Amino acid sequence: MEQLAQREHTKHILPMVDHVLAQAGITLNQVDALAFGRGPGSFTGVRIGAGIAQGLAFGANLPVIPISNLAAMAQAAYVQYQAETVLSAIDARMNEVYFAQWQAQKVRSDFGTFLHWQPVIEEQVCNPQNVLEQLARQEHSGAVLVGTGWAAYPQLAEANLGKTTNITLPSALYMLDLVLPQWFAGQVISPLDIEPIYLRNEVTWKKLPGRE
Repeated sequence: MEQLAQREHTKHILPMVDHVLAQAGITLNQVDALAFGRGPGSFTGVRIGAGIAQGLAFGANLPVIPISNLAAMAQAAYVQYQAETVLSAIDARMNEVYFAQWQAQKVRSDFGTFLHWQPVIEEQVCNPQNVLEQLARQEHSGAVLVGTGWAAYPQLAEANLGKTTNITLPSALYMLDLVLPQWFAGQVISPLDIEPIYLRNEVTWKKLPGRE
């Protein structure tokens, strides 16, 4: 099933990349860097995204900028709802969610003022009860909720933890907002160093040949 999904995703993603490049009137070799959602999220989606980014960047000798899926949804909440405290939760199945709490911080640099998402509760995979226990110890008034995790489990949906939204999945549009400050700061990596973030220890990632 995963192989079928991978073929389908690849079949659609690569033509989309070609379409975006054509619209911009450039080739892949003219791109400065590639960014991708490094997770957490569905195993298949994270693996495919990392694999495609790695292959394209390696082939074109481009640096890579990994972006947190949970932070990308926080950025969407800031743009759409002016949120500064965001609770991100993606349904991880098996009675767990990928969860983090974020606080917006404005950072000034030589290239302008950018928004940085400071993790108040670090990214993790945990059960809904553990989410509630951690939030009981942490200030989160005025929080905005993003991700599929809140509606997936009744104890979270009924807890009235903050403002609900229709932001359920990360979007490349809002990842771009997080990419620019990292690019200007030189915070890039080699495609050989890509590490998808699954948050579950039993999941492994096979690097390109030559990297151990």
